[in-house]
Amino acid sequence: PQKCILPYLGSLCVFPSGAGGWAPVESNKYQWLEVDLGERTEITAVATQGRYGSSDWVSSFLLMFSDTGRNWKQYRQEDSIGAFTGNSNADSVVQFKLQQPVFARFLRLLPLDWNPNGRIGLRLEAYGCPYKSDVASFDGSGCLLYRFSPNPTPIRTAKDSISLKFKTLQNSGTLIHTEGQHDRSLTLELHKGTLLLHLRKGSSRLGSLSRTGHTVVSLGSLLDDLHWHHVAIERVSGHVNFTVDKSTQQIQVPAELSPFEINEISFGGVQCHGTQMVLSRRNFHGCLENLLWNEVNVNDLAKQRQKVSITGNVTFTCAEPVSVPVTFAGAQSFLQLPGAALHLQFRTWNRAGLLLTFDLQAAYCCETLTLAHCCCVCSVYVLSIGFGLNDGQWHSVDLTARRGRLTITVDKEESSTAHASPSFPVVSGNNLFFGGKRENPFNVFQGCMRHIRVDNNAVDLIKVQQMLIGNYSDLQIDMCGIIDRCSPSHCEHGGRCTQSWSTFHCNCSNTGYSGATCHSSVYEQSCEVYKHKGNTTGLYYIDVDGSGLIKPQLIYCNMTGKPHSHSQTHTHTHTHQTLPQGASSGINQHLAYFNYSADVEQLGAIITQAEHCEQEVFYHCRKSRLLNTPDGSPFTWWVGRTDEPQTYWGGAVPGSQQCGCGLQGNCIDSDHYCNCDADRKEWAADSGLLIHKENLPVRWVVVGDIQRPESEAAYRVSPLRCHGDKNFWNAAFFNKETSYLHFPTFHGELSADISFLFKTTASSGVFLENLGIKDFIRVELSSPMEVVFSFDVGNGPFEVRVETGGMALNDDRWHRVRAERNVKEASLCVDSFPGTTQKAPADGHIHLQLNSQLFVGGTASRMKGFLGCIRSLQLNGRTLDLEERAKITPGVSPGCPGHCSSYGHLCQNQARCVERYNGFSCDCGLSAYAGPFCQREVSAYFKPGTSVQYTFKEPYELTRNTSTQSQSSSIYSDLTLRGENVSFSFRTTQSPALLLYICSYYREYLAVLLNRNGYLDVKYKLQNSRDAEVFRTSIRNLANGQLHRVSIRRISETVSVQVIYFVTINSGELDPEIARLNSLGFSGCLSVVQFNSITPLKAALLYPNTSPVIVTGPLAESTCGSSSPANTYPAETTHPLSDHSGTVGTGEPIVNAIKSDSALIGGVIAVVIFVILSALAVMVRFLYRRKETFHSQEPKSIKPEADSPEYPFHSEPTSQNVLSENQKEYFI
Repeated sequence: PQKCILPYLGSLCVFPSGAGGWAPVESNKYQWLEVDLGERTEITAVATQGRYGSSDWVSSFLLMFSDTGRNWKQYRQEDSIGAFTGNSNADSVVQFKLQQPVFARFLRLLPLDWNPNGRIGLRLEAYGCPYKSDVASFDGSGCLLYRFSPNPTPIRTAKDSISLKFKTLQNSGTLIHTEGQHDRSLTLELHKGTLLLHLRKGSSRLGSLSRTGHTVVSLGSLLDDLHWHHVAIERVSGHVNFTVDKSTQQIQVPAELSPFEINEISFGGVQCHGTQMVLSRRNFHGCLENLLWNEVNVNDLAKQRQKVSITGNVTFTCAEPVSVPVTFAGAQSFLQLPGAALHLQFRTWNRAGLLLTFDLQAAYCCETLTLAHCCCVCSVYVLSIGFGLNDGQWHSVDLTARRGRLTITVDKEESSTAHASPSFPVVSGNNLFFGGKRENPFNVFQGCMRHIRVDNNAVDLIKVQQMLIGNYSDLQIDMCGIIDRCSPSHCEHGGRCTQSWSTFHCNCSNTGYSGATCHSSVYEQSCEVYKHKGNTTGLYYIDVDGSGLIKPQLIYCNMTGKPHSHSQTHTHTHTHQTLPQGASSGINQHLAYFNYSADVEQLGAIITQAEHCEQEVFYHCRKSRLLNTPDGSPFTWWVGRTDEPQTYWGGAVPGSQQCGCGLQGNCIDSDHYCNCDADRKEWAADSGLLIHKENLPVRWVVVGDIQRPESEAAYRVSPLRCHGDKNFWNAAFFNKETSYLHFPTFHGELSADISFLFKTTASSGVFLENLGIKDFIRVELSSPMEVVFSFDVGNGPFEVRVETGGMALNDDRWHRVRAERNVKEASLCVDSFPGTTQKAPADGHIHLQLNSQLFVGGTASRMKGFLGCIRSLQLNGRTLDLEERAKITPGVSPGCPGHCSSYGHLCQNQARCVERYNGFSCDCGLSAYAGPFCQREVSAYFKPGTSVQYTFKEPYELTRNTSTQSQSSSIYSDLTLRGENVSFSFRTTQSPALLLYICSYYREYLAVLLNRNGYLDVKYKLQNSRDAEVFRTSIRNLANGQLHRVSIRRISETVSVQVIYFVTINSGELDPEIARLNSLGFSGCLSVVQFNSITPLKAALLYPNTSPVIVTGPLAESTCGSSSPANTYPAETTHPLSDHSGTVGTGEPIVNAIKSDSALIGGVIAVVIFVILSALAVMVRFLYRRKETFHSQEPKSIKPEADSPEYPFHSEPTSQNVLSENQKEYFI
């Protein structure tokens, strides 16, 4: 080690040897160069150069600083990088401008690496400015009191500020306390190494219970390290900016604490005010520098005894105690000292580690003192003592072995002591080993120690450093290198930060976010996204800005397939009709405030993102005018999120001072623009939709004309409803490799997430790129089966790759990409392929610094651009408007067609995918299902007497003339079906029962029955000249209340029947046995009834006014036919909302153009068709995958058995249970 004195700033160190620079005798890691600047100086840069005329230079080094030449502190770049990159030769100069200036007298440079073919050699320059320092030293009993001149009329200023620097070894004490008007006060308190800022209203004196407001904010950590820390408190209007070192927090001042006029300020304690404050633990013990109140130097005033009074012992020089800590940084760090009894203090973040090892008397064993599970453990006898010792605070340990008794004490002040009396003599050996010298099963201790006393004598660690006492390895003596990686915390969105010596961890539980830093939202950004994941109507958490600052909100998403693809409902506290009290209560105006389930910021983001929003308002009146049209001042108005009064009503436009009837010209009095403005004695009403998003939602309503004796009014504001997502389908098509869109620079210094969808036929291309001077970020398709996310934050290029394992991504289908980079790791996900995550370098650069424009679909580095579509591009939760930029950019087109190629599979149950400009829709017209994806079963619960008749064609009269009958015969011949598909579902406990009946005008029919034993029978009469044929399955008891699906399919001469669930009939003249079954009616659930392209039950339930149906008896849609586990896209609803039911699906039912016979559903379902079969095969498959197949080329009659419906039975079933329409069964 060698010291150097700089004659002036910016000069080279002068060395006595004159050998062209510093060159220690030995080149090892224990060397350093120390520089004395003569006085405290503001240091802004350093420069290094190799030793002149040699091959000696330093390639990397650490930089330390100190005020006294003791208790050094390491300078870190970006709070994470300790090492500086030095020289690569002996001649070039490498200069480093310090990101934050250092205020110190001493500098120390510690070489880490040097030229392997030479030695340590160095020339050094330091750059900076003189620094003025006014200090005051407090010993824990004194303080300064700054009183302002009495002013009967306090002057309120727009801005007040207090700033200072402090240093201390004590972890608690009051730095500042102010007293203001109306018992308002501000206190800055150091508590366990963290600064707490208290804002209070009410007395804070001991014994007082009058405090009515108290706000506390904490900032900083490990501030009791005897180094200078900067503090600033700035009040600007209604908020306070609180700064500690490089961290700033803005505090919104509560209304009860504003305005804030200060009468007096005390520094160093609270006794200057004459009373003991409740929250003050002790006065400050340490030094304060450059105390400024609104740029007034309080230290100068104190020295001159002007306006500042001094209480206790306050001096104007900084008296610093001597404290020499030592840092154990890793597994090789140890300290060996002679002695036995021990006292020390330690601090660490690790939960476990070996503190101390010492030898017991020969022939016995070795004793260890370890930190395990945050408490001290002494082995071989296990003594556990202390709790939470890994909190980064200093904790003391005393260990003695005396008279065969082992005693360990942790934190004397808290009286934590444990004793042990082993059976062997407890006499310690001659050496104490601190840290990890010996082989041991314990974790290595990483942390700091200080105040080490052995045999009641203080250990001089400087002599240890000089190798005069004991032995050591890999220690950092005269400094504590502990870092609080959780202050400031890199855990976002309320994630809880925990740490060890070398890293930190974020606990994201119950935050709604995930990832290494709780950056990524676990929720989708709109109902539209949930919908396209296949979710159904219900309550969902929506995070409208993804990883942004807006919190997730619970929203009701209506995904029933209306023309608007989805809707979001935001309720408030007054959705019912309200009658304001007027003349009877002496009130001239009625004011109502609406509290929504989301805050203003959340609602604003949802409204901005939505394609359309609306809110309906109602005003019912009798002698109560609304807007006082045409020329009067409005009596009633409302206020939206802009906080501006709105004087128009539902159905009108902003600024019109009209109601909907005025805009349409149909008010009850043409002289007025609102019905209520006619001021009539009869009840009238004005209602309509407010649809201008910039003014929504309604937050206030003021009703005015209610004070007259005859005035009566009632109003109602409905929930806010929004639909559509402008961002989800926002897309651009790049048709040239040289085309691109450019946007402002992407700012993602510490956390960056990028997500988008793309489709292409090209084999490669750059999706986006943003450059800095050296840093960059890029996402690209490197090959048809690989996406690469690359960036550089100063540690060199870093790449994360995802390969699709042979699955091509250039298939002209939409693929989703999500890339994220934070201070801990980088990740990349493509569709559902396994994602890739790579850890960030330890103690590397963490700030991504970009300065160019963001290029989308192309690149500034002339790499291959992208050909294809990019959609829903979001950076840190903010969606870029690709379509608007594409409209003015050559080679790029807004929008992108072809969504059905990617999303068509979402349309289920024979639905048809229909292309739209922004997205797609599912046409359910050919499906018996409804809903946005035609996945919702259309079901109804039937009771005896309920039926649905669906008419296809009017039957021809048999009494018509021969030519007509001949024509009729010809038509029927042409309409003979060669095949048909019939499907339905049922749930019942009734047997026997007729489930399905299909008949023709000529009395040919097909019937599906449940006999009295619950067997399924299929009865055919396919030609009028032949007898009916009956086929029976061997599956028992289908009348078990469970859900079964039945599918009947005929192709030419083969018929198959699948049982996997339904019905009965009432149409015309029936087979006698079937008529007897039909007379019983049907009790149970019918669902998804379909005959070819006809869906009679769906038509009766959803389109009764436009379909040829006749409904007899009560009929309502039910969920009784739902079978959730069988649903390909099950709902992921959070907290299902029972009072919001789904509505109709898209697509009208297709009605056969040729009207024929009728179909009845309920007690009866009948579909009239013409069937000619010469051969028949029946196959039945039960729900549990059990199959039985029957084949016959020439069907034969089956002799009725005792349980057959051919036998007579009672008109009322003997064992029929009532089946609840809400009953649900789930099957594998």
